[in-house]
Amino acid sequence: MIILLALEVVLLTADLLFPPDLSRGERSSPVVVDRRGAWLRALPVENGRWRIRADLKRTDKTFLRRLVAIEDGRFWTHGGVDPLAVIRAGGSAAIRGRVVSGASTLTMQTARLLEPRPRTLGAKLIEMIRAVQLEVRYSKREILALYLTLAPYGGNLEGVRAASLSYFGHEPETLTLGEQALLIALPQSPEARRPDRRPGAARAARRLVLQRMVAARQVTQREAEEAESEPLPSRAPFPARAWHAAGELARGAPAGQATVVSTLDAGLQARLEPLAAAYAREQGPEATAAIMVVEIEGRAVRALVGSGGLDRSGGWIDMTRALRSPGSALKPFIYAFAFDDGVAAPDTEMQDVATRFNDYQPEDFDRVFRGKVTAREALSHSLNVPAVAMMERIGPANFLARMESAGVRLVRPQAKTRAPGLALALGGEGITLRDLAVLYCALGDEGIAKPLAFTEADAARRGRSRGARLVRPEAARQVLDILREAPAPKGRIPGALIQGGGGMAYKTGTSYGFRDAVAAGVVGGYVIIVWTGRADGGARGGLTGREAALPMLFDTADILSAPHTAAPRINPRAAPAALATLDRPDRGPNLIFPPNGATVQVEAFGPSSRGLVLAASGEGLSWYVDGRPLIVDPVSGRTIWRPAAPGFYEVIVVDPQGREARAKVRVKG
Repeated sequence: MIILLALEVVLLTADLLFPPDLSRGERSSPVVVDRRGAWLRALPVENGRWRIRADLKRTDKTFLRRLVAIEDGRFWTHGGVDPLAVIRAGGSAAIRGRVVSGASTLTMQTARLLEPRPRTLGAKLIEMIRAVQLEVRYSKREILALYLTLAPYGGNLEGVRAASLSYFGHEPETLTLGEQALLIALPQSPEARRPDRRPGAARAARRLVLQRMVAARQVTQREAEEAESEPLPSRAPFPARAWHAAGELARGAPAGQATVVSTLDAGLQARLEPLAAAYAREQGPEATAAIMVVEIEGRAVRALVGSGGLDRSGGWIDMTRALRSPGSALKPFIYAFAFDDGVAAPDTEMQDVATRFNDYQPEDFDRVFRGKVTAREALSHSLNVPAVAMMERIGPANFLARMESAGVRLVRPQAKTRAPGLALALGGEGITLRDLAVLYCALGDEGIAKPLAFTEADAARRGRSRGARLVRPEAARQVLDILREAPAPKGRIPGALIQGGGGMAYKTGTSYGFRDAVAAGVVGGYVIIVWTGRADGGARGGLTGREAALPMLFDTADILSAPHTAAPRINPRAAPAALATLDRPDRGPNLIFPPNGATVQVEAFGPSSRGLVLAASGEGLSWYVDGRPLIVDPVSGRTIWRPAAPGFYEVIVVDPQGREARAKVRVKG
């Protein structure tokens, strides 16, 4: 007994002094998905490698069973090293004079992936020790997940999720038999079997795995033959939707978390990103833009566009986190506090005349004074002098304190040396678009302020929390009623009005030097915040919030109110061979896109535009638009049509036998 106890102490001490190096597994990226499970973004790790954390809950259960059966049949029962496999491998090597079969368990393979070493007998002994250490530290499912995180699949792909998305275009939640066999075969010789570079070797390796499945009676011979007929995949780029927000969530995910379910809506995000890019392009080469959409219930951030595109100046900066001047966008809260404190009411009369407040003399934006006005008129027309007068009554320090009580941080340039002044009324402070969204959500939630939620779990908690009282419900409703009276841009009506809902309550803001153009709106249970400007804070000539940001706010409201669906979960792209096509082979080509009678919208026109990818069933097809032939793109191998201008076109596809299909389409910008 004493000897056994001493041995246990020695082993425990050795384990503590020489633990396995788990850093490689920790240097992996979770996948950020939208609220419905659509992949948004993951992050590369060192040297640009895509090491994506495996999520067994989102991995095909049949694939997991077949992987374990082929690679390590006694995985669930051994302690990291399989004695029977070691005896079998040793006996085979002794009889034949060379290594015939390996004895590595999945746990030993995981240990080798964590700490790569040359294939020697000493390295094999270390792998066995490390395997036992892993078994002590982790459950079997955790070890399997770690293996499927580290397993190499060719090139810079590591992990089954990275391989499945890059090769097959979908997560490994549902895998065809051929896809399963390829994913089982690749980690053993990832470079020699890469399907995009070594198709012959990949096909042979897949066939070998399928035959092992047949021998183990996991599949029938006919099923294996059908799987062998599946086309080999090529690599595709990873999705990068909601670049800034998804990247932030991936970097902030707890260690070991494989999937971050965000509040973002991939379908809405996909519509708003090109909108922000278009407005940024229109406003100059140095301009960028940002959009936020927050669902007031639960404060769920449904879309976040951090810039006008990564190709823009400063496009890598998330402008929703940057401190910018709000201009007049905080004026509604001056009036809300005044109404809440009983200092004024919406119809309280005020003077809009030249006024000096000690050493501060504001002017209206258009340099025209309107004399006697009501608080309602002053706010709806964004008059400066009444706003400063109202700020004087409620007190700048009180205004600042109430903002801080709601969790909103206002940054003043001289905060350390000067007390808050009346310039706060006109944007003499810095605030992030995210904090601005918190404030406008409070207006839309009867005066209750809560932090924004970026994950579905946080949104559920926000929905249950009480939040902080910013103003009384009556004051919030009064301000929203006034903001709904503000005139819309010329010729514009938000989609919510068209559908019979209440109008959008909105406010714009323009900072000094036209550096920032801001617009914030509350409509249909959502808050929308938009911004345009330069990422470096440079001045721009004459671009006001009403001219540069308000149209984008209304466009966003139109998109938000329009029926749309999120990007569907991506399923396997290849049907079984017997169901590859529904058409008879003698019918000629079947034009898939664009369909006849369709109206297609493009972002730009001309030879430098992204264009439209044409699609039809058939082989050796030739394409024509209005009788002019199109050339196959040499890079992608696809036929891309780049319309020169909006209008009506006839698209024709012809097969080698002269059979054709036609579609008349309209192209809009």
